[in-house]
Amino acid sequence: MSERLWSLLKELQSDQYQWVDLTHPLNNDSPYWAGVPKGAVELGKTVFDWGNPMLECLIQTFKFPGQFGTHVDFPGHFVKDGRLSDQFGVRNMIYPLVVIDISDKVKKDVHYAVTVRDIKAFEAQYGAIPDGAFVALHTGWAGNWPDMDKLSGTAADGSENTPGWSLEALKYIYETRNAAASGHETLDTDASKVAAAASDLVCERYLLSHGKIQIEVLNNLDQVAPVGAILIAAWANIEGATGLPVRAIAITPKKK
Repeated sequence: MSERLWSLLKELQSDQYQWVDLTHPLNNDSPYWAGVPKGAVELGKTVFDWGNPMLECLIQTFKFPGQFGTHVDFPGHFVKDGRLSDQFGVRNMIYPLVVIDISDKVKKDVHYAVTVRDIKAFEAQYGAIPDGAFVALHTGWAGNWPDMDKLSGTAADGSENTPGWSLEALKYIYETRNAAASGHETLDTDASKVAAAASDLVCERYLLSHGKIQIEVLNNLDQVAPVGAILIAAWANIEGATGLPVRAIAITPKKK
């Protein structure tokens, strides 16, 4: 019987690589979309305590929306009769990872939407986005966690002002290239100006209507190499979910 995978794991655990947690920690004060009713989050409620004569142990319950913290969205989140969690298996939990960094542009323009030109410039430097890749968009927005107003980019007039994807950029990674999934640090896929112009989350709707999955509210992308990393994202095996919190990690060559 081959022990090749053990050797591979030993290599990945060596000092050539860094293991990066791409998720935000969650607690009862963590933010979530305002449209979800209050009381939807109740983490770590004790339902079986120490000192119970039946068995000396501790049991807790956890209540949260599917779209909570760093989470995966399945097509059925935006598409009626779209595929849900039970139609995505373990092979949908690991990908080659590409990280496109537009954080400098976001510092100058909070509404910045990544363009096809940005992606082509990335490819000119690092090579074409490979088939089956997970394409992550690094905007620097993860630094706003866990302040909901900052995450939403809420201005004095109540408007939301955030960077993100453009529809053209998503079409490029999925149709010109053959990406398998994508993700970002913001609460929504669309840059706020894109959503405002369309009066809809057109980027998110496009992605999910094409049967793709995405991971939102990613963290620590600044620690991941632009190319050469692997993303592993695991979620609970719950049937019929439109989305679920994930624990995502990147195994990345150390950045120089």
